[in-house]
Amino acid sequence: MVLNLPEKVQAFLQRVGPLYVGGRFQEAQDGERFPVLNPATREVLATVARGKAADIALAVEAAEKALQGPWGRTSPDERSRLLFRLAELIEEHAETLAALEALNVGKPFIEARTADIPLAAQHFRYFAGWTTKWTGEVLPVSFPGQYLAYTRREPLGVVGAITPWNFPFLIASWKLAPALATGNTVVLKPSELTPLTALYLAELIEEAGFPKGVVNVVPGFGEEAGAALVNHPKVAKISFTGSVEVGKAILKQAADSLKRVTLELGGKSPNILLEDADPKKVVRGALFAAFFNQGEVCAAGSRLFVPKQRLDEFLEGLTQAAKTIRQGHPLDPASQMGPLVSEEHRARVLYYIHKGIEEGAKLLLGGEPNETLPGFYVKPTLFLAEDRHTIAQEEIFGPVLTILPYETLEEAIQRANATRYGLAAGIWGEDLRRAIRVAHALQAGTVWVNGYLLLDATSPWGGYKESGLGREMGRYALEHYTETKSVWVNLA
Repeated sequence: MVLNLPEKVQAFLQRVGPLYVGGRFQEAQDGERFPVLNPATREVLATVARGKAADIALAVEAAEKALQGPWGRTSPDERSRLLFRLAELIEEHAETLAALEALNVGKPFIEARTADIPLAAQHFRYFAGWTTKWTGEVLPVSFPGQYLAYTRREPLGVVGAITPWNFPFLIASWKLAPALATGNTVVLKPSELTPLTALYLAELIEEAGFPKGVVNVVPGFGEEAGAALVNHPKVAKISFTGSVEVGKAILKQAADSLKRVTLELGGKSPNILLEDADPKKVVRGALFAAFFNQGEVCAAGSRLFVPKQRLDEFLEGLTQAAKTIRQGHPLDPASQMGPLVSEEHRARVLYYIHKGIEEGAKLLLGGEPNETLPGFYVKPTLFLAEDRHTIAQEEIFGPVLTILPYETLEEAIQRANATRYGLAAGIWGEDLRRAIRVAHALQAGTVWVNGYLLLDATSPWGGYKESGLGREMGRYALEHYTETKSVWVNLA
């Protein structure tokens, strides 16, 4: 199917490339660029400036200057106005942003248009409301009438935001919105695989009227731009979303200067079908939990626990429904699943599939590339497996669902908790009292009952165990972007 790109998308792809530093679009200091691919066709979408340590240094300098200058003097009400304006611009440009996200990431356009982009606008609007409400307090100290003691919430300073390739625009909003609402400035380092919407966001930030240097966007590779951002002495905080291994490395590097760090890392989330779960409600929900965004989701419900006495019934429903999933070009309205983000990542997913077969897991469906399409496609894959199998323990980050039978609910809870991760979990059943008891027993930062991947700007997001540190979204995020200062005034 031949698809014509919208005019605004074509125009952006022709002009995109420079970094956004200090309110200016400029080339990298050494002039180097790198290609950004369309994973559905393997073709080059654009070439983008390759930021390195020198560019990060300029961006941090610009952010520091803005912090000490116009942004530091901007009132909470004005910060709110700017964030509201940015939310409006995102909505005005939603079609273009969704198309760019679909082309660059590989996700179906409809997912980006109905989830990623509206949720990003919601985040900027939500945190715009907090600028005038995030307050200190007067303290009832033990010297009545002699001292006035109160607290202030002050911005940390320059925040380094490092975002992943699977939800580049949405997760950028998770970091930028609370950081800006609380008065910080930001250097955003998007993934080298999916930097396009971050650079489009820079144009919207410019149009919204933010002072120069408040937000800087420096695409580049982790070992070059990312490491430089983490190690820069004037960066007060790093907010990172990505793999556990990189998160641990960042935590170690940040320890040298005691930077504040929040980490949202991997997951191997359990999705538990209770004995009274209704197949009509459950099957599509379980597949959505596992296959949304091609399964390239840190919270994907990739371990599906099914009661043994109903195993055959659920396997039949899951297999038949998975067979109907249509793969295709992300801009094709009929597509329900796009390609994986890169050839390297597809090879990683296929490695886990082959590992599952080698270790004796039963392949029920898929398990191979979709060679009828030109990009990095892997067919939706179902396994019947055991906890000992690698595919039931390690994060695959692709369209692979591992089905795990269980005997008792207590056993299912114990097994669900028996991983190093604790990001999210799902529960499906008609008895809500039982479902709530299970929710309280699971070691996960978010638990969904009779639903999955439900997100809102008001609801905190983060994980237990090796799934991360701290929380994003909701008022809980604000704590991670401010310092609390105590002030004492002698009234005598």
